[in-house]
Amino acid sequence: MSKGRETGIDEDQCLQGQSEGDWLWDRPLGQADATLILAHGAGAPMDSDFMQQMAQSLAARGVAVLRFEFAYMATRRLDGKKRPPNPQAQLLAQWRAVYARVRQQVAGPLAIGGKSMGGRMASLLADELSAEALICLGYPFYAVGKPEKPRVAHLAELRTPTLIIQGERDALGNRQAVADYALSEAIRVHWLTAADHDLKPLKSSGFSHEQHMSTTADVTAAFLCKKQAFSE
Repeated sequence: MSKGRETGIDEDQCLQGQSEGDWLWDRPLGQADATLILAHGAGAPMDSDFMQQMAQSLAARGVAVLRFEFAYMATRRLDGKKRPPNPQAQLLAQWRAVYARVRQQVAGPLAIGGKSMGGRMASLLADELSAEALICLGYPFYAVGKPEKPRVAHLAELRTPTLIIQGERDALGNRQAVADYALSEAIRVHWLTAADHDLKPLKSSGFSHEQHMSTTADVTAAFLCKKQAFSE
């Protein structure tokens, strides 16, 4: 992100969340088939390599992507100090505000989702907001080192059409652990071979990170634009 954008965020905006001028849009050439509001994870900003690549890849596949930054991350741009995420209530309030503003601006299907924490926060609001779809990239089914405390109760009742793209060896929800959860019939999980929480595979798997990222964009775009079936 440019220094101009960094210095354009004042302290009040950081406390309240970004203004629309600080959002990042990636739009396809021509009319978008769908729009996705994509939130970042707990430790990396909206312009991380992962977020940048995913947004651009989805735009190339017909999906307009809006990225915003939670208040704690926007504040980090001012002083460079790492800090934990805002309390859940504040994260959800910011999600609601961003969704309401985007909904007023775009026509057609509007989905929500995100990487890790961003996707989990979106999952808590998807039904409330009547989002057309929910996309979770590397869902944190439990906190680091706490598989005995899964955060999945709301996923059993979720009504919003949902796509979770998950690495088979994700430390926050591997394939074996997730198989035991009672998930709503509205949820589809697409597994990436030997991939971790950032969708990076083991070298011995025969897959590259680029391949998994491309597959993620393909499956997500198909789900959002055409609701095509895909193999699990």
